Amino acid sequence: MPNSIRTTSNTQTTTNHTPAPFKAGDSVLCPSLSLNPFVLTADPYGKRNNLTLEFEGSYFYYDDKGYFVKASDTETGDFQPSLYHDTKANRQAIATLYGNAPTDQSSQRKVIDTTEADDKEVILISAFDLSDIACDISGAITVLNDIGQLLGLIHYKKIDAHTAISMARLTQDATVTWSNLLDDQLEAIKETLAMTRYGREGK
Repeated sequence: MPNSIRTTSNTQTTTNHTPAPFKAGDSVLCPSLSLNPFVLTADPYGKRNNLTLEFEGSYFYYDDKGYFVKASDTETGDFQPSLYHDTKANRQAIATLYGNAPTDQSSQRKVIDTTEADDKEVILISAFDLSDIACDISGAITVLNDIGQLLGLIHYKKIDAHTAISMARLTQDATVTWSNLLDDQLEAIKETLAMTRYGREGK
């Protein structure tokens, strides 16, 4: 990481000054893990003198100069620090270095691009909305499989007529419910597609 990233806080005004040491409670940037800031704490287990940050359920250890310390070691083996003070200048420098556009913490987001190079139009959709669509599709698949199994049982006379009528009634209710859910999802997708050339071509 260039020295300019390490010399942007109030106590780091030139490349000749020693970077301010890190301490518990500091807000720091660790671009090797995430572009979002972390807050340093003491070792939650009370067994190490190193500073700690938590990421995705795991603890990572650092010395007061920001160097990474392996869990199996007592001192760093790295030659460059991994932590940087969370300042606006440092955020901008890291975002530029890592080819990311966000200029402030509130605007940072992870974007997963699955488009092809020759795509003329793309739509950004939140992970929540995509998960919602996937859940509805999965539910509809389950219902269709259940209907297929029920029809198979009726065809091979594995259930009596009275049970078949009851199951058919429940199946109809489930079919109507899922049909309405999928119809709602389709309308939402159509509203988005209406803003693209695909929506215009369908008119």
